[in-house]
Amino acid sequence: MNRPTISNCHMVELPRIPYRAGNITTVSNEQEIPFAIRRIFYIYDIPGGVDRGAHAHRTCHQFLIAASGSFEIELDDGMAKRTVMLNRPYFGLHVPPGIWAAEKGFSSGAICLVLNSHLFDEGDYIRDYADYLNFVGPSSLDPSVQI
Repeated sequence: MNRPTISNCHMVELPRIPYRAGNITTVSNEQEIPFAIRRIFYIYDIPGGVDRGAHAHRTCHQFLIAASGSFEIELDDGMAKRTVMLNRPYFGLHVPPGIWAAEKGFSSGAICLVLNSHLFDEGDYIRDYADYLNFVGPSSLDPSVQI
C-alpha cells in the first residue's frame, strides 16, 4: 500500500436543507463520508491561542466539521504540509489514517465536531512527531487500512 499523503485529505460539501427557521445538514454513514461512523465527539470552549490535535492515527479515519465558528487544520504527511480552513457547517474535511493533523486558530465560540471510524483506542494515536516520521516511512502503514 502507498503511504498516505495530504492529497488523500479532501473537503466534502454536505447536503443543506434550507428552511425559513434555519438550515439542516445531514450526515449518513458511508454516504457523505467514506466510512461508517463509530464515534462522535466535539471540542468547544477552546481558550484563545490554544491548539488541538497534533497527532496522527494508525487506523482511524476522521471527518472534521466546524459546527460553529472557524478554525484551521494543518495537515502533514511527513513530506508536505497544507493548511485547510473550516468555517462553514456544511463542509467537512476527511483525514485518513497516517496523516498528522493539528487544529489551530479557533475563533471565539468555535465548535469542532469530529466523526470517527473507530472507537477511542489510545494505541491508535501517534502523539510524538518523531514517532510519526518513523511510522510513515516505507511500508509502515498497516496494509489493512484503506485510504
